[in-house]
Amino acid sequence: MKQEGTIVGLDVGTTKTVVIVGQVQEGMIQIIGIGKSPNSGMRKGTVVDIEDTVSAISSAIEQAERSSAVPINSCYTSVGGNQVVSAESKGVVAVSKADGEIQEVDKDRVLEAANSVALPPNYEILHSVPKFYSVDNQPEIKDPIGMSGIRLEVTSHIIGIATAALRNLSKAVTQSGLDIDGIIFGPLADQKAFLGKKQKEIGSILINIGASNTSMVVYEENTLIHSKVIPVGANHITNDIAIGLKINLDAAEKIKLNEVTASLEDVRDSEKIDLSKYDPNEKERPTRRYVCEIAEARLNEIFSMIKDELKSIDRDEMLPAGAVLVGGGAKLEGLQQFVKKALNLPVQIGKPIFEVSGIVDKLDDPQYSTAVGLMLWGIDEAQTNVSNKNRQINFGKVGGAFDKVKDIFKNFIP
Repeated sequence: MKQEGTIVGLDVGTTKTVVIVGQVQEGMIQIIGIGKSPNSGMRKGTVVDIEDTVSAISSAIEQAERSSAVPINSCYTSVGGNQVVSAESKGVVAVSKADGEIQEVDKDRVLEAANSVALPPNYEILHSVPKFYSVDNQPEIKDPIGMSGIRLEVTSHIIGIATAALRNLSKAVTQSGLDIDGIIFGPLADQKAFLGKKQKEIGSILINIGASNTSMVVYEENTLIHSKVIPVGANHITNDIAIGLKINLDAAEKIKLNEVTASLEDVRDSEKIDLSKYDPNEKERPTRRYVCEIAEARLNEIFSMIKDELKSIDRDEMLPAGAVLVGGGAKLEGLQQFVKKALNLPVQIGKPIFEVSGIVDKLDDPQYSTAVGLMLWGIDEAQTNVSNKNRQINFGKVGGAFDKVKDIFKNFIP
């Protein structure tokens, strides 16, 4: 058995697997263990080689167990990639009581009705998040319990995933020797750690720039109103640099991290990149501006698609709390300034919104964002018992070990 009160976040990404081990001690969230391992068993956020994925998970778990001195037997893990879809759905029911007072059973029935949305074949619901309710002709109701009416309606945001993708991820995790406490859409986990209650109230977008995909969630009035996975990520920039300079991918990745900036105005025309620093076989010295322009073209593609998504929900340039950037791709130099211009919004690189002790030096690194969010999701789950509607996962495993620290989660509850 794992130590009582320990929650583990496992982020199985396209290029790396990250584990965060957390506890709540004396009212403070404490990070007690971290593990990270390269992963070659995923493509575009989906498991394509179970054996390699199991190996990556096992290696990261072993590191986390060594650093935390706690055996790890279960975890919250994330999904993303092209196999995730989203849709808006409505459910309508008649209020059951003769006097028209709406009860919890009516709320459950209307939510179930909204879950009848038509997803693509062989897809299933991962999350069903109510946006607002309507009672008779009164719209935009947050909680209809206790109100009176004849007709109860809900508008929900549905996030679905391909059944095969979900099962393959589950198999890889369980074959690593872990039970699954929950499977969460990655950006929904991210927002637990990087979006405060005020940001979600007045309107904000969280953007996770992963290796193969860029995913996003949009919040307004403390409610999830939109989500999307865009099939372009940070590795596409690396690939473009490799093709443009005719160099190997390892050298291209190092050049991206060490030489590229998304802020072209900071690059002088005279600056050169000595490719021999990154590959001894290369002798050319391309201009730094040329390489940055390669990256800029791909960034323009990513953020023009994000802007189109915001236009589709009438929120383009209309989110006062702006954008929060997380994920490994958010480490690109100058990205904050680039996105500010691209989206015409305030922009910040994600920083944890909670007080934390223990191993904290890694938490400002955007590549750890989803694992941290998953750990917080698990702690919040223990407090609020909020289900993500995943039919295959039992969320009853996490006990009430955190009763004395409920106050610290006020900013986390969606």
